[in-house]
Amino acid sequence: MASNLPGSVRQFGVALRALLVFTAILGIVYPLVMTGVAQAVFHSNANGSVVKVDGKDVASDLIGQAYTMDSGKKDADGNAIMVADPKWFQTRPSAVDYDGMGSAASQYGPNNPDLVKLIEQRRQDVAKLEGVDPSQVPPDAVTASGSGLDPAISPAYAALQVNRVARERGLPVEKVQQLVKDNTKGRTLGFLGEPTVNVVTLNAALAAS
Repeated sequence: MASNLPGSVRQFGVALRALLVFTAILGIVYPLVMTGVAQAVFHSNANGSVVKVDGKDVASDLIGQAYTMDSGKKDADGNAIMVADPKWFQTRPSAVDYDGMGSAASQYGPNNPDLVKLIEQRRQDVAKLEGVDPSQVPPDAVTASGSGLDPAISPAYAALQVNRVARERGLPVEKVQQLVKDNTKGRTLGFLGEPTVNVVTLNAALAAS
């Protein structure tokens, strides 16, 4: 009976069956298999690399955060001026205020006078916060990452902050140094990139200590 159908109808039937088969395979079976593998093998990554403190979700270790407090002053528009909270490790500056919906860099060129001025201001602010000479401030303390969301800093910048955090929290310097060490990631495969310290997980460990 089917052989008596017009060729165009038979082709439509073949196409429809192919559509249903591939929809089932690629739209249902494949996603379920990949989801299952991800949950079994990369559970944390598959769920957003969520950081917990006292059993509560507080952040993702993939996205930096601002650790600030109200300075008690207001800008020309009447908005509160936020400054670095000395009780926390500070991460790199962000051109997008760590907004995961707006990942971006500042787009300033390296010789842009506004960027040069901004970097110098950041250098002075960090030096004042840490009580050191501006020449001791590492580059990543004053420059934003390309994404504006990087949660990691250099071990040098983390070490610069240890004494201040320990003092503000009344903790032994050795304990804070150990927390930094526990949250330091070495080079990928032992030779790619540079060691980094994840500020989000480090501050979460501080909060839990």
